[in-house]
Amino acid sequence: MAFKIKNLPSFFLLLLVQSMFFEVVISIENGINSTGGHWVELQRSIGISAMHMQVMYDNKVVIFDRTDFGPSNISLSHHRCRFNPHDLALKLDCTAHSVLYDLSHNTLRPLTLRTDAWCSSGALTPDGSLLQTGGFNDGYTTLRSFTPCPQHNTCDWRELRNHSLSNSRWYSSNQILPSGKIIVVGGRNSFTYEFVPKNDVASSSFHYLPFLKHTRDPNRGEENNLYPFLHLLPDGNLFIFANRNSILFDYTTNKVLRNFPTIPGQEKRNYPSTASSVLLPLNLTALNGTRLPDAEIMICGGAYPGAFSLANTLKIFLEASRTCGRLRVTDSNPVWVMETMPTPRVMPDMVLLPNGNVIILNGAMNGTAGWENAANPVLHPVLYRPGLVDQFQRFQLLAPASTPRMYHSSAVLVPDGRVLVGGSNPHRVYDFRANPYPTELSLDAYYPEYLGTEFDSLRPSIVAVEASNNTASYGRAFAVNFLLREYRVGGVGVTLVAPSFTTHSFAMNQRLLVLEVVGIQQVAPSGYKVVARAPPSLAVAPPGFYMLFIVHAGVPSAAVWVQVK
Repeated sequence: MAFKIKNLPSFFLLLLVQSMFFEVVISIENGINSTGGHWVELQRSIGISAMHMQVMYDNKVVIFDRTDFGPSNISLSHHRCRFNPHDLALKLDCTAHSVLYDLSHNTLRPLTLRTDAWCSSGALTPDGSLLQTGGFNDGYTTLRSFTPCPQHNTCDWRELRNHSLSNSRWYSSNQILPSGKIIVVGGRNSFTYEFVPKNDVASSSFHYLPFLKHTRDPNRGEENNLYPFLHLLPDGNLFIFANRNSILFDYTTNKVLRNFPTIPGQEKRNYPSTASSVLLPLNLTALNGTRLPDAEIMICGGAYPGAFSLANTLKIFLEASRTCGRLRVTDSNPVWVMETMPTPRVMPDMVLLPNGNVIILNGAMNGTAGWENAANPVLHPVLYRPGLVDQFQRFQLLAPASTPRMYHSSAVLVPDGRVLVGGSNPHRVYDFRANPYPTELSLDAYYPEYLGTEFDSLRPSIVAVEASNNTASYGRAFAVNFLLREYRVGGVGVTLVAPSFTTHSFAMNQRLLVLEVVGIQQVAPSGYKVVARAPPSLAVAPPGFYMLFIVHAGVPSAAVWVQVK
């Protein structure tokens, strides 16, 4: 394709030159001998593209896409059809746009979405139901819920028609709070936040947040502050990041308590210059009940200013960001510490693993989010080990995927320690002939290296949690019995991982806590009991269901579900 470059700023010209020579970098990446972990295709097609995912406490995963593009590739059950006079594609649609995937049996069944959940958000309530917020068109202000039904397997989506959102929520983010309420922040042209469920007077309105307007880039289509990164901090306040800036926010008084330093570099970090963000593991092992754990945010990837416009109008795909930034927000004088990834990456997914490491996967090396706005998929995941002192040793390239996961992909940690990966549809409709990135309906699992058979003797197997109804009560000790063939002294930890709602490279509500171990004893030839202390407060661990892992010598067990309350 021919194009003029004489009027491009010198900054763009430099990035364009980098992009033109990027095939060399791709060749280098493909030539790396990476053997960490392996991939398995679980389903060639689940019938829909996995734009959104949420793991549920019954070991099933709610997966859904949008409804406004036409028919999917899976029919609704029992010859049912959905009639919606407001749908932009099909008024009468007999196909499903959501499925419930069973992790234990590798099976699925269709679910019924009645309004458009395109680019929406969600969170689990303390009782384990998915409360899902917003979307597009007839879904702008829609509240939906999905409650697991492990006994009869007939549950489906419910639309909460009498409890609409106060503002349009398209590209917004959610965070569960200590009260069990969920805060919904932002969205396209929505510089506000509100609370759900809508079951009291205080939740019936919305609140203006100027930070969201100030961080929006003025150029048409750029924005770069959608799907803001939200992280609940151990003191109960909210960390909010949008574009390049971040604040400490007291949502109870609508006050900004602190402006954090701007992240270094010129890169933008939120949609459509999509990066990813995690709250690194909260270590509760040495607090002695006297202080709160340190909290550190990590943000990786993104795109440079103007990258979206160049990709969207000229199909020039600038090189993505290579950097990650870490900010210890609980320090008295927080400073961003920057690190460099092995490859550039936009639209990455960052998933916390049970042993405290982070895996970075999916996305592209060039371009931005948006329809056909990216090129050069990053097939190699990257393992990031935040605890290593030498930052040059923290990144490790892993075994490559065979399927590109571009715009509208997602990834979640599941209870057996795998990472479930699906989606990728960078087109306005389902296009299976698009070259080189067709609509992807497959579902894969990445098996981290710790699941290898060579670690079987070090892998714990949980037998039982000695707590009523598997409940971990705040601040109280509880015991977990497990089996282990080869015990290494000092090598046992207990972690809790909150299941995330993942879409658009942001795993909302993702949280990992390293619990204080009170004691451990051998109770049988290969049997052990570890006593751990539950999280100290609602702010450190919001109420709800968590995956509990025993980690031995860096190798996690399969999880059991516990309810923290």
